[in-house]
Amino acid sequence: MTELWLIRHGQTDWNLLGKWQGQSPDAPGLNDFGITQARSVLDQLPCTKFSAIYSSDLSRAIQTAELISESLNLTVTIDPRLREINLGAWEGMLSNDIKVRYPRELWERERNPFDAHAPQGESPRDVAQRVITAVNEIAHRHPGESVIIVSHGVALAVIICHAQGMSMDKVYENIPDNVTPGCVKWG
Repeated sequence: MTELWLIRHGQTDWNLLGKWQGQSPDAPGLNDFGITQARSVLDQLPCTKFSAIYSSDLSRAIQTAELISESLNLTVTIDPRLREINLGAWEGMLSNDIKVRYPRELWERERNPFDAHAPQGESPRDVAQRVITAVNEIAHRHPGESVIIVSHGVALAVIICHAQGMSMDKVYENIPDNVTPGCVKWG
């Protein structure tokens, strides 16, 4: 079994504003508080020897992973399959604006959380296919070791649901808070 320590990226200004980030190239990096969160996350982790640190290729995750890796003397391995859900037309929009402009799509997301998607976006099912493949490969490379994965809300929620044998319909209920580590066993 591989021990996976899952860490969602630090806070960004869009998190504060309620903007949906997804894979938007316009999404900002970490704000000052997010940087502080990333630097202090090691205080929340056990005194474990970590073998590796993997990160999504989106800037907010890379920044977080690099800040964590400085103290661990590890090189961050970037894997684009760990990136956040593609939110299509919703990327960069405020939550309230999405509610007004896309009520039917949001209703469908509540009704069918694993398969519904934003216009021109991915569903959690799509995210699960790429993320679980990536995590299987990571676990295969590090059997019996402890590994850190820095990623995003939906991507991490998929890992949590899969590892704990939960229904993927619970994906949105399992999105971790920014820089709050959690551990799952994989393999």
